[in-house]
Amino acid sequence: MGHSLKGVRIIELGQIIAGTYGGQILSDMGAEVIKVESPTGDLGRNPSVAPFKGVSGLFLTFNRNKKSIVIDLKKEEGKAIFLELIKNADVVVDNFRPGVLKRLGIDYPELYRANPKIIHCSITGFGSEGDYKDYPALDIIIQAISGHMAITGEDGRPPVRLGIPLADLSGGLFSSQGILAALYEREKTGKGQHIELAMFDAMLSLLTYLGTMWLNNAELPKPPGSAHEYSVPWQAFKTKDSYVVVAAREESHWKNFCRSLGLDQIAQDERYANNFLRVKNRLVLIPILEARMAEETTEYWMSKFRIDDVPASPVNHFDQAFSEPPAIQNHTVVEHEHPQLGKVRYPAYPVKMGNAEVISTPAPELGEHTGPVLQDILNYSTEQIEELKKLGIVK
Repeated sequence: MGHSLKGVRIIELGQIIAGTYGGQILSDMGAEVIKVESPTGDLGRNPSVAPFKGVSGLFLTFNRNKKSIVIDLKKEEGKAIFLELIKNADVVVDNFRPGVLKRLGIDYPELYRANPKIIHCSITGFGSEGDYKDYPALDIIIQAISGHMAITGEDGRPPVRLGIPLADLSGGLFSSQGILAALYEREKTGKGQHIELAMFDAMLSLLTYLGTMWLNNAELPKPPGSAHEYSVPWQAFKTKDSYVVVAAREESHWKNFCRSLGLDQIAQDERYANNFLRVKNRLVLIPILEARMAEETTEYWMSKFRIDDVPASPVNHFDQAFSEPPAIQNHTVVEHEHPQLGKVRYPAYPVKMGNAEVISTPAPELGEHTGPVLQDILNYSTEQIEELKKLGIVK
């Protein structure tokens, strides 16, 4: 089988994470992604962010498999070249603040005039209109204002952000879904469309059932640490040497857990006869379980839990996580030879489709593909390209 999106051309105006992760996902499915960068480049190229051998590890991660061309969109000639490129494209993605593309003269109405079949996906912080449209939309701001930081960490402690930039990543995850749906819609209708995604909206959506309980039952959850509002035991327990997570909500697993601990009498206690009662009496139950778990090592408990069918896991850091058997067996790491950096390894795209080979090419140097793209797609001559470079229109 080939790659599902082979033949789809995406023009990416996106920067850093929210505007680039979706393109990276689609490139793993075979789409051709062409980054159109300003003469100074994507802000994600900042080498102080996740520094790796003098470049940004963040940029390397989110721009695998892409091409880079530099066009000065503030110049009329640059805008004209960009719109020519749109005539030969399927999708445009941006994550600029509202109004930027209109000021540049390349907002959706202009893109539509150039190519009525174009799909334009705009990723914003809070939407293109409304009170907050110009509000800064950095990841930590969206995590905070959307309620996620209020339920992360431990009760009574300062707010904690998630360990990954989920708000930024949500822009890529949801935009790639929207683009795929719009491509499918275009197959049926022949028409493109404008898609809009606000990261704030995405993060509210990701509250899922906790959002449902607030909207319908006025429940405001407290930050649970590693515990669970509605399940006991479902949390991390300190062992003699590290931590183990146990998620023994179902009655069969609860009984297995008690047997592993040598606490069969607890399993027979009417106060803990079902999950509802265990949640109600957690303040009495959890200290008993904690005391027993602390008596043995993580390795000891994991060997018993796997035999006794107890849902459990060590709390791994990355060195252990990437060494787990599924990480190796499922090919969760991709690598390639970077022309300047040598071998570089990355977390892989998780969806395996047929027998299509994994695509893994290095993130591009700034403007690396300007000449080839203008020649191959727009049929510009070498002389034309050199003249545009002299004028500072392309780089």
